[in-house]
Amino acid sequence: MKKTLLTTALLIAALSFGQGSPDYGGGLKFNINPEGTKYMRFIAWNQIWLRSSQMNPGTMIGEEGITNQEDIGLRRLRLLAYAQISPRYMIVTHIGINNQTFINGGASGSAGTGGYGAGKKPGIFFHDAWNEYAVVLPKESKPFSLSMGAGLHYYMGLSRMTMSSTLNYMTIDAPIFNWALIENSDQFARQIGVFAKGKYNKFEYRFSINKPFATNQAVVNATLPENAVAVDNNNNSKWSKAGYVEYQIFDKESNFLPFKVGSYLGTKKMLNIGVGFYTTPSATKTSVNGISEKHPINLFAGDIFVDMPVGDKKKKMAITAYSVFYDYDFGPNYLRNIGIMNEGVADTGFTGNKALAGAGNLQPMIGTGNIWYTQAGFLLPNKAEKPKVRVQPFAAYTYKNFDALDKASNQFDFGTNLFLDGHHAKITAQYSNRPIYIAKDNIESYKGEFLLQLQIYL
Repeated sequence: MKKTLLTTALLIAALSFGQGSPDYGGGLKFNINPEGTKYMRFIAWNQIWLRSSQMNPGTMIGEEGITNQEDIGLRRLRLLAYAQISPRYMIVTHIGINNQTFINGGASGSAGTGGYGAGKKPGIFFHDAWNEYAVVLPKESKPFSLSMGAGLHYYMGLSRMTMSSTLNYMTIDAPIFNWALIENSDQFARQIGVFAKGKYNKFEYRFSINKPFATNQAVVNATLPENAVAVDNNNNSKWSKAGYVEYQIFDKESNFLPFKVGSYLGTKKMLNIGVGFYTTPSATKTSVNGISEKHPINLFAGDIFVDMPVGDKKKKMAITAYSVFYDYDFGPNYLRNIGIMNEGVADTGFTGNKALAGAGNLQPMIGTGNIWYTQAGFLLPNKAEKPKVRVQPFAAYTYKNFDALDKASNQFDFGTNLFLDGHHAKITAQYSNRPIYIAKDNIESYKGEFLLQLQIYL
Protein backbone atom coordinates (compact mmCIF):
# COMPACT_ATOMS: atom_id res chain seq x y z
CA MET A 1 0.00 0.00 0.00
CA LYS A 2 2.77 2.46 0.93
CA LYS A 3 4.57 1.84 -2.35
CA THR A 4 1.32 2.39 -4.28
CA LEU A 5 0.70 5.67 -2.44
CA LEU A 6 4.24 6.84 -3.13
CA THR A 7 4.02 5.97 -6.82
CA THR A 8 0.71 7.82 -7.09
CA ALA A 9 2.12 10.90 -5.36
CA LEU A 10 5.15 10.94 -7.65
CA LEU A 11 2.98 10.60 -10.74
CA ILE A 12 0.72 13.46 -9.64
CA ALA A 13 3.74 15.64 -8.84
CA ALA A 14 5.29 14.89 -12.22
CA LEU A 15 2.06 15.77 -14.01
CA SER A 16 1.69 19.01 -12.07
CA PHE A 17 5.12 20.15 -13.24
CA GLY A 18 5.06 18.66 -16.75
CA GLN A 19 2.15 20.37 -18.49
CA GLY A 20 2.16 19.93 -22.24
CA SER A 21 5.32 17.85 -22.64
CA PRO A 22 4.77 14.17 -23.53
CA ASP A 23 8.44 13.32 -23.00
CA TYR A 24 9.25 14.75 -19.58
CA GLY A 25 7.97 11.86 -17.43
CA GLY A 26 9.07 11.85 -13.80
CA GLY A 27 11.83 14.39 -14.28
CA LEU A 28 15.17 14.41 -12.44
CA LYS A 29 14.44 11.86 -9.73
CA PHE A 30 17.08 9.81 -7.92
CA ASN A 31 16.11 6.69 -6.00
CA ILE A 32 17.93 6.10 -2.73
CA ASN A 33 16.73 2.48 -2.46
CA PRO A 34 15.88 -0.05 -5.21
CA GLU A 35 12.13 0.10 -4.46
CA GLY A 36 11.96 3.86 -5.03
CA THR A 37 10.32 4.45 -1.65
CA LYS A 38 13.23 6.70 -0.66
CA TYR A 39 14.16 9.31 -3.24
CA MET A 40 15.15 12.87 -4.05
CA ARG A 41 13.88 14.98 -6.94
CA PHE A 42 15.43 18.14 -8.41
CA ILE A 43 13.76 20.85 -10.50
CA ALA A 44 15.85 23.57 -12.15
CA TRP A 45 14.67 26.54 -14.21
CA ASN A 46 15.92 29.74 -15.80
CA GLN A 47 13.84 32.64 -17.07
CA ILE A 48 15.70 35.19 -19.18
CA TRP A 49 14.02 38.48 -20.11
CA LEU A 50 14.71 40.86 -22.99
CA ARG A 51 12.92 44.19 -22.68
CA SER A 52 12.19 47.39 -24.51
CA SER A 53 10.56 49.85 -22.12
CA GLN A 54 9.23 53.37 -22.09
CA MET A 55 10.54 54.97 -18.92
CA ASN A 56 8.57 57.13 -16.51
CA PRO A 57 9.22 60.88 -16.98
CA GLY A 58 12.15 62.04 -14.88
CA THR A 59 14.21 58.83 -15.22
CA MET A 60 17.97 58.50 -15.24
CA ILE A 61 20.08 55.34 -15.71
CA GLY A 62 23.84 55.47 -15.21
CA GLU A 63 23.76 59.28 -14.84
CA GLU A 64 22.03 59.65 -18.22
CA GLY A 65 18.51 61.01 -18.57
CA ILE A 66 16.48 58.66 -20.78
CA THR A 67 12.95 58.07 -22.06
CA ASN A 68 13.44 54.52 -23.41
CA GLN A 69 15.55 51.57 -22.36
CA GLU A 70 16.50 48.21 -23.89
CA ASP A 71 18.13 45.50 -21.79
CA ILE A 72 18.42 41.83 -20.90
CA GLY A 73 18.06 40.43 -17.38
CA LEU A 74 17.81 37.31 -15.27
CA ARG A 75 14.25 37.23 -13.97
CA ARG A 76 14.59 33.91 -12.11
CA LEU A 77 17.36 31.32 -11.71
CA ARG A 78 16.13 28.59 -9.38
CA LEU A 79 16.79 25.09 -8.04
CA LEU A 80 14.19 23.18 -6.02
CA ALA A 81 14.76 19.84 -4.32
CA TYR A 82 12.49 17.63 -2.23
CA ALA A 83 12.97 14.22 -0.70
CA GLN A 84 10.94 11.53 1.03
CA ILE A 85 12.11 8.67 3.22
CA SER A 86 8.53 7.39 3.51
CA PRO A 87 5.09 8.46 2.24
CA ARG A 88 4.64 10.44 5.48
CA TYR A 89 7.84 12.52 5.67
CA MET A 90 9.06 15.15 3.21
CA ILE A 91 11.70 17.88 3.22
CA VAL A 92 11.67 20.75 0.70
CA THR A 93 14.41 23.26 -0.14
CA HIS A 94 14.29 25.90 -2.85
CA ILE A 95 17.18 28.26 -3.61
CA GLY A 96 17.94 30.81 -6.31
CA ILE A 97 18.28 34.43 -7.38
CA ASN A 98 15.92 36.93 -8.99
CA ASN A 99 15.97 40.19 -10.92
CA GLN A 100 19.60 40.65 -11.93
CA THR A 101 20.36 43.28 -14.58
CA PHE A 102 23.48 44.99 -15.89
CA ILE A 103 23.21 47.70 -13.24
CA ASN A 104 21.39 46.25 -10.22
CA GLY A 105 20.43 42.98 -8.53
CA GLY A 106 23.85 42.30 -7.04
CA ALA A 107 24.50 41.03 -3.53
CA SER A 108 23.69 43.08 -0.47
CA GLY A 109 26.34 45.70 0.13
CA SER A 110 27.60 45.86 -3.44
CA ALA A 111 27.83 49.33 -4.99
CA GLY A 112 29.25 51.21 -7.92
CA THR A 113 30.39 49.54 -11.15
CA GLY A 114 33.67 47.85 -10.21
CA GLY A 115 34.53 44.23 -9.57
CA TYR A 116 31.82 43.97 -6.94
CA GLY A 117 29.43 46.33 -8.66
CA ALA A 118 25.76 46.75 -7.86
CA GLY A 119 24.77 44.56 -10.82
CA LYS A 120 27.21 41.70 -10.11
CA LYS A 121 27.46 38.57 -7.98
CA PRO A 122 23.87 38.38 -6.66
CA GLY A 123 23.31 36.73 -3.30
CA ILE A 124 21.67 33.30 -3.60
CA PHE A 125 19.10 32.64 -0.87
CA PHE A 126 16.46 30.16 0.28
CA HIS A 127 13.00 30.74 -1.11
CA ASP A 128 11.49 27.71 0.64
CA ALA A 129 12.72 25.46 3.43
CA TRP A 130 10.19 23.33 5.30
CA ASN A 131 9.57 19.92 6.82
CA GLU A 132 6.25 18.15 6.27
CA TYR A 133 4.43 15.22 7.87
CA ALA A 134 1.35 13.47 6.42
CA VAL A 135 -1.05 13.04 9.35
CA VAL A 136 -3.81 11.42 7.27
CA LEU A 137 -2.58 9.92 4.01
CA PRO A 138 -4.80 10.28 0.94
CA LYS A 139 -6.63 7.07 0.05
CA GLU A 140 -9.21 6.28 -2.60
CA SER A 141 -11.56 4.88 0.06
CA LYS A 142 -11.32 7.97 2.27
CA PRO A 143 -12.22 11.50 1.12
CA PHE A 144 -10.13 13.29 3.76
CA SER A 145 -6.38 13.95 3.87
CA LEU A 146 -4.22 16.14 6.12
CA SER A 147 -0.55 17.10 6.11
CA MET A 148 1.19 19.53 8.44
CA GLY A 149 4.52 21.28 8.16
CA ALA A 150 6.72 24.07 9.45
CA GLY A 151 9.45 26.33 8.15
CA LEU A 152 9.85 29.00 5.48
CA HIS A 153 6.86 28.14 3.30
CA TYR A 154 4.57 29.23 0.45
CA TYR A 155 1.19 28.21 1.91
CA MET A 156 0.24 31.88 2.28
CA GLY A 157 -3.47 31.68 1.50
CA LEU A 158 -5.35 34.60 -0.09
CA SER A 159 -5.65 33.43 -3.73
CA ARG A 160 -4.64 30.80 -6.23
CA MET A 161 -2.15 33.19 -7.78
CA THR A 162 -0.68 34.07 -4.37
CA MET A 163 0.58 30.47 -4.31
CA SER A 164 1.23 30.20 -8.04
CA SER A 165 4.01 28.24 -9.67
CA THR A 166 6.45 30.43 -11.57
CA LEU A 167 7.05 27.60 -14.07
CA ASN A 168 3.75 27.53 -15.93
CA TYR A 169 2.20 30.99 -16.12
CA MET A 170 0.07 31.75 -19.15
CA THR A 171 1.12 35.40 -19.14
CA ILE A 172 4.81 36.17 -18.94
CA ASP A 173 4.65 36.54 -15.16
CA ALA A 174 2.36 37.08 -12.21
CA PRO A 175 0.88 40.59 -11.91
CA ILE A 176 2.89 41.04 -8.64
CA PHE A 177 -0.01 42.47 -6.59
CA ASN A 178 -1.03 38.85 -5.98
CA TRP A 179 1.89 38.81 -3.51
CA ALA A 180 0.54 41.60 -1.33
CA LEU A 181 3.42 41.57 1.19
CA ILE A 182 6.23 41.02 -1.29
CA GLU A 183 9.63 41.79 0.23
CA ASN A 184 8.18 43.73 3.16
CA SER A 185 6.87 41.40 5.87
CA ASP A 186 7.65 38.30 3.82
CA GLN A 187 10.75 36.80 2.19
CA PHE A 188 9.95 36.72 -1.51
CA ALA A 189 6.28 35.78 -0.86
CA ARG A 190 7.09 33.42 2.04
CA GLN A 191 6.88 33.63 5.81
CA ILE A 192 8.12 31.36 8.59
CA GLY A 193 5.35 29.44 10.28
CA VAL A 194 3.23 26.31 10.58
CA PHE A 195 0.80 25.16 7.89
CA ALA A 196 -1.88 22.53 7.32
CA LYS A 197 -3.08 21.34 3.93
CA GLY A 198 -5.37 18.63 2.65
CA LYS A 199 -8.48 17.62 0.78
CA TYR A 200 -12.05 16.64 1.52
CA ASN A 201 -13.85 15.24 -1.51
CA LYS A 202 -13.75 18.08 -4.07
CA PHE A 203 -12.56 20.67 -1.54
CA GLU A 204 -8.89 21.56 -1.08
CA TYR A 205 -7.78 23.61 1.93
CA ARG A 206 -4.61 25.37 3.06
CA PHE A 207 -4.18 27.27 6.35
CA SER A 208 -1.14 28.71 8.10
CA ILE A 209 -0.03 30.67 11.17
CA ASN A 210 3.18 32.65 10.67
CA LYS A 211 5.55 35.14 12.20
CA PRO A 212 5.84 38.04 9.71
CA PHE A 213 9.28 39.48 9.10
CA ALA A 214 9.94 42.70 11.02
CA THR A 215 9.38 46.08 9.33
CA ASN A 216 10.22 49.54 10.63
CA GLN A 217 9.61 52.05 7.86
CA ALA A 218 9.64 55.66 9.01
CA VAL A 219 6.23 57.24 9.51
CA VAL A 220 5.53 60.66 8.01
CA ASN A 221 3.56 62.85 10.40
CA ALA A 222 0.29 64.32 9.09
CA THR A 223 -1.56 67.32 10.51
CA LEU A 224 -4.98 66.12 9.27
CA PRO A 225 -6.35 62.59 9.82
CA GLU A 226 -7.45 62.27 6.19
CA ASN A 227 -3.85 62.83 5.06
CA ALA A 228 -2.35 60.08 7.24
CA VAL A 229 -0.41 57.47 5.24
CA ALA A 230 0.13 53.97 6.66
CA VAL A 231 3.57 52.38 6.23
CA ASP A 232 4.91 48.94 7.11
CA ASN A 233 6.03 49.18 10.72
CA ASN A 234 5.33 46.06 12.79
CA ASN A 235 8.63 45.85 14.75
CA ASN A 236 8.00 42.86 17.07
CA SER A 237 5.43 41.46 14.69
CA LYS A 238 2.23 39.73 15.78
CA TRP A 239 1.26 36.35 14.33
CA SER A 240 -0.37 36.34 10.91
CA LYS A 241 -3.11 33.94 9.83
CA ALA A 242 -3.77 32.90 6.25
CA GLY A 243 -6.01 30.47 4.43
CA TYR A 244 -7.40 29.40 1.07
CA VAL A 245 -10.24 26.98 0.31
CA GLU A 246 -10.96 25.84 -3.22
CA TYR A 247 -13.79 23.76 -4.71
CA GLN A 248 -12.62 21.69 -7.68
CA ILE A 249 -15.69 20.90 -9.78
CA PHE A 250 -14.14 18.61 -12.40
CA ASP A 251 -10.62 17.14 -12.19
CA LYS A 252 -8.78 17.24 -8.89
CA GLU A 253 -5.44 19.00 -8.65
CA SER A 254 -2.33 17.84 -6.88
CA ASN A 255 -1.51 19.50 -3.55
CA PHE A 256 1.74 17.55 -3.19
CA LEU A 257 3.57 20.90 -3.38
CA PRO A 258 1.98 24.34 -2.83
CA PHE A 259 2.55 25.68 -6.34
CA LYS A 260 -0.68 26.29 -8.28
CA VAL A 261 -0.56 25.71 -12.05
CA GLY A 262 -1.23 28.65 -14.37
CA SER A 263 -2.07 26.71 -17.55
CA TYR A 264 -2.46 22.94 -18.04
CA LEU A 265 -2.55 23.28 -21.85
CA GLY A 266 -5.62 21.07 -22.08
CA THR A 267 -4.14 18.11 -20.16
CA LYS A 268 -6.82 18.50 -17.46
CA LYS A 269 -10.45 19.60 -17.19
CA MET A 270 -10.47 22.25 -14.49
CA LEU A 271 -13.16 24.51 -13.06
CA ASN A 272 -12.15 25.73 -9.61
CA ILE A 273 -13.70 28.35 -7.33
CA GLY A 274 -11.68 29.63 -4.35
CA VAL A 275 -11.75 32.13 -1.49
CA GLY A 276 -8.89 33.19 0.76
CA PHE A 277 -7.62 35.62 3.37
CA TYR A 278 -4.55 36.98 5.14
CA THR A 279 -4.70 38.94 8.37
CA THR A 280 -2.27 40.23 10.97
CA PRO A 281 -2.72 42.84 13.75
CA SER A 282 -0.56 45.92 14.39
CA ALA A 283 1.19 45.62 11.03
CA THR A 284 1.29 49.22 9.78
CA LYS A 285 1.51 52.63 11.44
CA THR A 286 0.33 56.21 10.90
CA SER A 287 1.05 59.45 12.75
CA VAL A 288 -1.28 62.43 13.12
CA ASN A 289 0.03 65.48 15.01
CA GLY A 290 2.71 63.34 16.60
CA ILE A 291 0.29 60.66 17.83
CA SER A 292 1.03 57.22 16.36
CA GLU A 293 -1.58 54.59 15.61
CA LYS A 294 -1.15 50.94 14.63
CA HIS A 295 -3.33 49.29 11.98
CA PRO A 296 -4.02 45.65 11.04
CA ILE A 297 -3.56 44.18 7.58
CA ASN A 298 -6.77 42.49 6.40
CA LEU A 299 -6.72 40.99 2.91
CA PHE A 300 -9.46 38.99 1.19
CA ALA A 301 -9.81 37.45 -2.27
CA GLY A 302 -12.14 35.36 -4.39
CA ASP A 303 -11.16 33.71 -7.68
CA ILE A 304 -12.19 31.30 -10.42
CA PHE A 305 -9.95 29.18 -12.67
CA VAL A 306 -10.90 27.45 -15.91
CA ASP A 307 -8.61 25.23 -17.99
CA MET A 308 -9.95 22.55 -20.32
CA PRO A 309 -9.78 21.08 -23.81
CA VAL A 310 -12.36 22.32 -26.31
CA GLY A 311 -13.55 21.35 -29.77
CA ASP A 312 -12.27 18.43 -31.82
CA LYS A 313 -9.96 16.29 -29.66
CA LYS A 314 -7.69 15.67 -32.64
CA LYS A 315 -6.89 19.39 -32.81
CA LYS A 316 -5.82 19.50 -29.14
CA MET A 317 -7.26 22.97 -28.50
CA ALA A 318 -7.74 24.34 -25.00
CA ILE A 319 -8.94 27.43 -23.16
CA THR A 320 -7.42 28.89 -20.00
CA ALA A 321 -8.98 31.69 -17.96
CA TYR A 322 -8.50 33.10 -14.49
CA SER A 323 -10.23 35.95 -12.66
CA VAL A 324 -9.59 37.24 -9.14
CA PHE A 325 -10.90 40.10 -7.00
CA TYR A 326 -8.75 41.44 -4.15
CA ASP A 327 -10.03 43.55 -1.25
CA TYR A 328 -6.96 45.01 0.46
CA ASP A 329 -6.80 46.97 3.73
CA PHE A 330 -3.31 47.91 4.94
CA GLY A 331 -4.44 51.02 6.81
CA PRO A 332 -5.19 54.59 5.64
CA ASN A 333 -3.86 55.58 2.19
CA TYR A 334 -1.30 52.75 2.11
CA LEU A 335 0.37 52.54 -1.32
CA ARG A 336 3.42 50.74 -2.72
CA ASN A 337 5.07 51.51 -6.06
CA ILE A 338 6.87 48.55 -7.63
CA GLY A 339 8.64 47.90 -10.93
CA ILE A 340 10.12 44.52 -11.92
CA MET A 341 13.91 44.78 -12.40
CA ASN A 342 13.66 48.57 -12.19
CA GLU A 343 16.91 50.19 -13.30
CA GLY A 344 15.84 53.83 -13.15
CA VAL A 345 16.63 56.50 -10.58
CA ALA A 346 15.29 60.04 -10.29
CA ASP A 347 16.78 62.56 -12.69
CA THR A 348 17.37 65.61 -10.48
CA GLY A 349 17.77 67.85 -13.53
CA PHE A 350 14.38 66.96 -15.03
CA THR A 351 12.00 69.94 -15.13
CA GLY A 352 8.80 68.37 -16.49
CA ASN A 353 5.98 66.55 -14.73
CA LYS A 354 7.49 63.61 -12.87
CA ALA A 355 5.59 60.38 -12.22
CA LEU A 356 4.25 60.16 -8.66
CA ALA A 357 5.38 56.51 -8.58
CA GLY A 358 9.00 57.45 -9.22
CA ALA A 359 11.56 56.70 -11.90
CA GLY A 360 12.06 53.79 -14.29
CA ASN A 361 9.13 51.40 -14.64
CA LEU A 362 7.64 51.97 -11.19
CA GLN A 363 3.85 51.98 -10.93
CA PRO A 364 1.20 51.97 -8.17
CA MET A 365 1.09 48.22 -7.50
CA ILE A 366 -0.28 47.41 -4.03
CA GLY A 367 -2.42 49.46 -1.68
CA THR A 368 -5.53 49.81 0.40
CA GLY A 369 -8.42 49.43 -2.03
CA ASN A 370 -9.59 46.95 -4.64
CA ILE A 371 -7.98 45.14 -7.57
CA TRP A 372 -9.71 43.05 -10.23
CA TYR A 373 -7.51 40.97 -12.50
CA THR A 374 -8.60 38.71 -15.39
CA GLN A 375 -6.62 36.75 -17.97
CA ALA A 376 -7.67 34.42 -20.79
CA GLY A 377 -5.89 32.46 -23.49
CA PHE A 378 -6.51 29.92 -26.23
CA LEU A 379 -4.24 27.05 -27.29
CA LEU A 380 -4.43 27.01 -31.07
CA PRO A 381 -5.24 23.77 -32.96
CA ASN A 382 -2.53 21.28 -33.82
CA LYS A 383 -3.16 17.99 -35.62
CA ALA A 384 0.25 16.43 -35.04
CA GLU A 385 0.28 13.13 -33.17
CA LYS A 386 3.01 14.32 -30.79
CA PRO A 387 2.86 18.10 -31.05
CA LYS A 388 6.01 19.91 -30.15
CA VAL A 389 5.49 23.51 -31.20
CA ARG A 390 2.22 25.00 -29.94
CA VAL A 391 0.93 28.58 -29.94
CA GLN A 392 -1.20 30.19 -27.22
CA PRO A 393 -2.26 33.84 -27.60
CA PHE A 394 -3.51 35.51 -24.41
CA ALA A 395 -4.70 38.79 -22.94
CA ALA A 396 -5.11 40.19 -19.43
CA TYR A 397 -6.90 43.14 -17.84
CA THR A 398 -6.25 44.86 -14.48
CA TYR A 399 -8.46 47.37 -12.68
CA LYS A 400 -6.90 49.10 -9.67
CA ASN A 401 -8.79 51.44 -7.37
CA PHE A 402 -6.62 52.59 -4.45
CA ASP A 403 -7.74 54.91 -1.63
CA ALA A 404 -4.51 56.90 -1.93
CA LEU A 405 -5.32 57.85 -5.54
CA ASP A 406 -8.45 59.68 -6.65
CA LYS A 407 -8.60 57.99 -10.03
CA ALA A 408 -8.70 54.26 -10.88
CA SER A 409 -6.45 52.77 -13.56
CA ASN A 410 -7.09 50.27 -16.37
CA GLN A 411 -4.16 48.17 -17.58
CA PHE A 412 -3.78 45.62 -20.36
CA ASP A 413 -1.39 42.82 -21.32
CA PHE A 414 -1.31 41.13 -24.72
CA GLY A 415 0.98 38.29 -25.70
CA THR A 416 1.68 34.86 -27.11
CA ASN A 417 3.33 31.70 -25.86
CA LEU A 418 5.36 29.62 -28.28
CA PHE A 419 5.68 26.21 -26.65
CA LEU A 420 8.66 24.26 -27.97
CA ASP A 421 8.11 21.48 -25.43
CA GLY A 422 5.21 22.46 -23.24
CA HIS A 423 6.19 24.77 -20.39
CA HIS A 424 9.58 23.03 -20.24
CA ALA A 425 10.88 25.02 -23.20
CA LYS A 426 8.91 28.07 -24.27
CA ILE A 427 9.24 31.59 -25.61
CA THR A 428 6.77 34.22 -24.41
CA ALA A 429 6.24 37.64 -25.97
CA GLN A 430 4.12 40.24 -24.15
CA TYR A 431 3.22 43.91 -24.36
CA SER A 432 2.06 45.63 -21.15
CA ASN A 433 1.08 49.17 -20.19
CA ARG A 434 1.09 51.04 -16.88
CA PRO A 435 -0.45 54.34 -15.73
CA ILE A 436 1.62 57.49 -15.24
CA TYR A 437 0.09 59.50 -12.40
CA ILE A 438 1.38 63.07 -12.17
CA ALA A 439 -1.22 63.86 -9.50
CA LYS A 440 -3.60 61.79 -7.37
CA ASP A 441 -6.44 62.56 -9.77
CA ASN A 442 -4.47 62.83 -13.02
CA ILE A 443 -3.22 59.95 -15.19
CA GLU A 444 -1.22 61.90 -17.76
CA SER A 445 -0.56 58.88 -19.99
CA TYR A 446 0.17 55.17 -20.13
CA LYS A 447 3.66 53.87 -20.83
CA GLY A 448 4.37 50.58 -22.60
CA GLU A 449 6.82 47.75 -22.19
CA PHE A 450 7.61 44.90 -24.60
CA LEU A 451 9.03 41.75 -23.04
CA LEU A 452 10.43 38.55 -24.49
CA GLN A 453 11.05 35.62 -22.13
CA LEU A 454 13.15 32.53 -22.79
CA GLN A 455 12.29 29.74 -20.33
CA ILE A 456 13.63 26.24 -19.82
CA TYR A 457 12.99 24.02 -16.83
CA LEU A 458 13.82 20.40 -16.12
